[in-house]
Amino acid sequence: MIVDDLADVRTGDKGDDLMIAVLPRSARAYEQLSSTLGAAEVAERYGLVPSDVSRVLLPASQSMVFHLRGLLAGGVTGSNYLDGHGKTMGYHLLSLPIEGPGS
Repeated sequence: MIVDDLADVRTGDKGDDLMIAVLPRSARAYEQLSSTLGAAEVAERYGLVPSDVSRVLLPASQSMVFHLRGLLAGGVTGSNYLDGHGKTMGYHLLSLPIEGPGS
């Protein structure tokens, strides 16, 4: 099972930081992801140290937001990345394997 089986994502760049909103498709998916997808797992996925990633749970909307500091290496105007906005970085999170029913 991967994150994409349970959720959609939206990304946004803030300078050289990337914000990723994870939008589970059901209450059950929110419960599963909120218990298995933490800042440490996201940091490892993107090659960051855990202190560079924070997670905010938003129970009222059954979603979560990750703040990845320094990932975009200078942001849209200062980065050598082809994807300076970080839009394709969301797919990288969607393909992350997670534990849960059926995995």
